[in-house]
Amino acid sequence: MSAYSQETGFKTYVLHFSDKGVSLDTGINPSSYLTEKSIERRLRHQIAFDQTDMPVNDAYVKTVSATGARILTRSRWFNTVVVEATAVMANNISALDFISDIEILQKEVNTTGMSESVKPYLKAEQINPWTAGIAKKVNTDVYDYGAAFNQINQLNGQYLHNRGYCGQGMLIAVIDAGFNSVDVMTCFDSLRANNQIKGTRDFAVPGNNVYATTMHSHGTSVLSCMGANVSGEMVGTAPKADYWLLRSEVGETETIVEEYYWVSAAEFADSLGADLINSSLGYTQFDDPTTNHTYADMDGNTTFVTNGADKAAEKGILVVNSAGNSGGGGWWYIGAPADADSVFTIGAVDASGARAYFSSVGPTYDRRIKPTVDAQGSGAALYSPGGFGFGSGTSFSSPITCGITACLWQSLPELNNMQLIETIKNTASQASSPDSLLGWGIPNYQKAYTSLSVHNQAAVKALRSYPNPVVDKLTIGFPASLHGKYTLDIIDIQGKVVYSLQGNESPMLSLQINDMGAFPSGIYLVKVSNNSSVYSGRIVKM
Repeated sequence: MSAYSQETGFKTYVLHFSDKGVSLDTGINPSSYLTEKSIERRLRHQIAFDQTDMPVNDAYVKTVSATGARILTRSRWFNTVVVEATAVMANNISALDFISDIEILQKEVNTTGMSESVKPYLKAEQINPWTAGIAKKVNTDVYDYGAAFNQINQLNGQYLHNRGYCGQGMLIAVIDAGFNSVDVMTCFDSLRANNQIKGTRDFAVPGNNVYATTMHSHGTSVLSCMGANVSGEMVGTAPKADYWLLRSEVGETETIVEEYYWVSAAEFADSLGADLINSSLGYTQFDDPTTNHTYADMDGNTTFVTNGADKAAEKGILVVNSAGNSGGGGWWYIGAPADADSVFTIGAVDASGARAYFSSVGPTYDRRIKPTVDAQGSGAALYSPGGFGFGSGTSFSSPITCGITACLWQSLPELNNMQLIETIKNTASQASSPDSLLGWGIPNYQKAYTSLSVHNQAAVKALRSYPNPVVDKLTIGFPASLHGKYTLDIIDIQGKVVYSLQGNESPMLSLQINDMGAFPSGIYLVKVSNNSSVYSGRIVKM
């Protein structure tokens, strides 16, 4: 820090806290900072709660703020806070006993590069207005997709829609640069009418209206690829899913602090119980070249945003990220967080299925195959505040894939995020010979569904548990008679099966557990399954 001791300007620092200020045993109360949907997702997939789920210690943050430093964002997963501070402030902060490390992000102020931001993902993308009429396609599909027919037909996605899987009950967090005019555009009328936009938040400039006409429109077009619903003109891949719209990206500049905003947004998505994240963003080079990444950094373990994306996947979220638009020259390779090993990385093809020239390629620096799969990203149908049009970029192949993946997950809820990715890869066009241009190729969501649906005929059904909260005796009721052999498991918030019972009853509409009094107080998942049905529900033990 002494190198900056004579400077008076504010710079950006990352503060690493030594602890959360509370013990693991006494500090974890998930319901105080995670929604019920988030808790149920963890319980369903037996993902343990740990100290990374606990918030950053607020008293520590207030102490840092008292030095005069400006708090930009924080991360509970990595126990960090990003601040703007002078060198004097930074020296004072480094002396605090709960600071384990402090690093500077902004090495120097680049006064010449700010007018023409690097923005490798946003700059290369073009949106062109629609100038000709749309030929109405006559078919038996439940939706008339209009000009979007090819981009869903290429994936056999309408197969899921025709079976009623249109994203109902799935929550998708869209992390992007702004959602200009989403609140008034007619293509999103159905989302608003059915309360499918659950909320918005700006992590780059807290309190901003992400719908404002001064906001970037990139997220608007991204959202339309999933959520638009205008019969005969364009229907997105998840028209009935729920959405949270999260802004982490500053469209006018490219600075490394945006990676930290992204992770804060992903943490918020986790707390809401998001099933999927669509991130049509990526980070390679910045306006300040001293903070640039190199290809060697694309190893799945180096950049902050990549580690954040992997952590989101660890929490049970399926992270869908565009591969990037550098495949035509310059950088060439995928960016971060697309390099993460647990991220579903989406490249772009044209309407005929040929690789789009701009789509970033693999492998990662540690020689893993990327992208994972591909969808139409050249001439993709979409909306912008200017109306209906077509766009090119992996920013659009990503949400096209994300939306229909949400529909597949809706149909196969017993799969976890990694199992879902493997299923899609194994039924894609290049499954037998993946490469680093197209990865496993173009997915076939009909094959993905049918390859597993024989073993997953029944969706997870809700069971009724009463009383809930429970003190001693618990009665579990089923919406229909349960036949044959069954297994009952009770799973705690650490993901452990703490009670298991097997039986063979026919028919059975309910069963009773008489010894709940021996269970510690807390939140549990009750799961009952047999050969044909799976039932689950959350209980609270008092």
